[in-house]
Amino acid sequence: MISGETIIYALLGGLLPSLLWLWFWRREDRLHPEPRRLILIAFIMGMLSIPFVIPIQKYTATIFSGGLLILIWAAIEEILKYSFAYFSVLRNKEMNEPIDEVLYMITIALGFAALENTLFLIEPLSSGRFVESVVTGNFRFLGATLLHVLSSATVGVFMAFAFYKNRAQKLLYTGVGIILAILLHSLFNFSIIKSNGTNILLVFAFVWAGIIILLLLLERIKSITNRCISYLKRK
Repeated sequence: MISGETIIYALLGGLLPSLLWLWFWRREDRLHPEPRRLILIAFIMGMLSIPFVIPIQKYTATIFSGGLLILIWAAIEEILKYSFAYFSVLRNKEMNEPIDEVLYMITIALGFAALENTLFLIEPLSSGRFVESVVTGNFRFLGATLLHVLSSATVGVFMAFAFYKNRAQKLLYTGVGIILAILLHSLFNFSIIKSNGTNILLVFAFVWAGIIILLLLLERIKSITNRCISYLKRK
């Protein structure tokens, strides 16, 4: 039986890294920060999506296998993360600039990663393998957590670029974003499996490069917002 102390340590190991990343990403919108209430809702919704993801993934594992299963599992996670974001925060009236969509998608991803990482830490902690727990936590902090951020942010970026477009274009951009997020997620998982523990830093480098590109895209999104605001003021 898992002790309460183990659960507490696992929760801390899962939550604290995600909260640290959340602090980092919120600084990207520090001039017009989103309400903390909505940020909290998005984070919790990300966590609550996990109990829906796990049974669906277990069921699909009885039908599919290999590379197709990796793709399906990635699709389940990305679609559910987006769905929980859409029905909880993305339709809120506080969504008044493009970057908001990216940051809410990132927050959902961090909530998802927080509980997922917690579940990964429970087994080694309950077995007394503390060194393995620390290694697992660090690897997930640098790799899997950022992968969730990158994939969900991909959806948010496409939504942001369609922020000032019509409904049909918004649907198209969102759909493309979700497909790319699934492909990115699948590629990461497939690469981790194929690496067999070797060249894992090379796989992580793929994610880190994506994060750098994401930061550049966020600057581009901010410039689009500023130009639109300036245009509306002139009118």
